[in-house]
Amino acid sequence: MIPSILPTYNRAPLAFTEGQGAWLTAEDGTRYLDLGAGIAVNALGHANPDLVAALTEQAGRLWHTSNLYRIPAQQRLADLLVEHTFADTVFFTNSGTEACELAVKMARKHWHDKGRDRTTIVAFGGSFHGRSAAGIAAAGSAKMTNGFGPLLPGFVQLPWGDHDALRATLDDTVAAVLIEPVQGEGGIRPLPDQCLKGLRDLCDTHGILLILDEVQCGMGRTGRLFAHEWAGIAPDIMMVAKGIGGGFPLGAVLATEDAASCMTAGTHGSTYGGNPLACAVGARVMEIMTADGFLDDVRRKAAGFRQSLEGLAAAHPDIIDHVRGSGLMLGLKLHVAPAEFVAAGYAQYLLTVPAADDVVRLLPPLTITGDELAEGIRRLDRTAAALRRDAA
Repeated sequence: MIPSILPTYNRAPLAFTEGQGAWLTAEDGTRYLDLGAGIAVNALGHANPDLVAALTEQAGRLWHTSNLYRIPAQQRLADLLVEHTFADTVFFTNSGTEACELAVKMARKHWHDKGRDRTTIVAFGGSFHGRSAAGIAAAGSAKMTNGFGPLLPGFVQLPWGDHDALRATLDDTVAAVLIEPVQGEGGIRPLPDQCLKGLRDLCDTHGILLILDEVQCGMGRTGRLFAHEWAGIAPDIMMVAKGIGGGFPLGAVLATEDAASCMTAGTHGSTYGGNPLACAVGARVMEIMTADGFLDDVRRKAAGFRQSLEGLAAAHPDIIDHVRGSGLMLGLKLHVAPAEFVAAGYAQYLLTVPAADDVVRLLPPLTITGDELAEGIRRLDRTAAALRRDAA
């Protein structure tokens, strides 16, 4: 008999009733150190008082009007995003998946309005762009697409890091290249800065739009507001979600005027996208993250955490192969199954996130303290030690 909740998740045997900062409290009162942050969503920690205040103040006044009318909180957040990024304009969604749908539509409409037959979207192996029709067609993996055909046409997947294949594919039928500066689900694989610069140059040479998926690696996760800033380049279109709402469902597509000028009234819409509740929280998130010293503090903590993780890998070479990633978006490449490591962490009251390529993700709140990161290292150490004992 099918359960009342569609059984599409392999859930852990845990349920949490409250959270505070980097900690979650289970139904039995046990506290867990959360190094997953809801898969990089709770960027400012659980029950952040500034976000709670922004949400409750807005909730006491107005929840929803639809986009038939101006939404002041939406305008405030859009202005902040334009002020602090490459973008000239923003469309708000409820999720990264919805942001992917619009990014693809925008790229194709851009060329349609110019009278050019450029519809192909080039993506890469190991990518994850959500679970919509466009998202799974872009990723192309059997795990994502099996049983869901026929797939949306017009997507090409290239091997990650295959520069020759990329150069051979970019022609006048390609509308855009879609890539994550740091792959999340794919196993915390950062695109080197020189490669991202080279990709920007290639797109410019061929007149192709560059779409960056910063749903997981954006919003301060790598120590800059957005990961592409490390390479000193800018995209034409960018997908944002997860951390932008600090735990409240919110996504966005950011774009240049040139890329977005095709999207006129009636070409796209959303009933809930950019609602007053989400945008009130998102604006507060942006204010906090762009305040003087916030990202400096993230980078400082991340450097110390990375150093400690390198020491952990050296102490457990039979369990941990190496550390990779950027900022507070880090991965442990393992010699054991990620699910096994995550499960062993539960016994240490520790939460991590599995990924592909035998990687466990460490995505703590950006507000986590140095002492909490040190405690995380101790719990990771005990987790690795327990796995070694079990294997003996």
